[in-house]
Amino acid sequence: MDVTSATLPGVATVHQCVTRDGRCFGVLVEKSGRRRLLFYDPAEPDTVLQAISLEQCEADQLADILHSRPVLDRLADLERRFTEFTEFTQAAFTEAAR
Repeated sequence: MDVTSATLPGVATVHQCVTRDGRCFGVLVEKSGRRRLLFYDPAEPDTVLQAISLEQCEADQLADILHSRPVLDRLADLERRFTEFTEFTQAAFTEAAR
């Protein structure tokens, strides 16, 4: 997916997405934390056909649904990778000190 982002100064950031099959949608992130899903007209890519407003907690719920792995699984993976990195770094410094 191709994603481009633009800032609307003082108002929001819009992330425009184009899927592999050419479908266009966007996510408007307002300063208030509210998000809007934007669905564009395939014939007129600058025309929004529908917008769905989401409160921050609703956006979080949707993000959890869309993630390929649950947040706790991803966090456990990051913790494992961090442990491996620190062990590797510590071993490298120990070896360098010899």
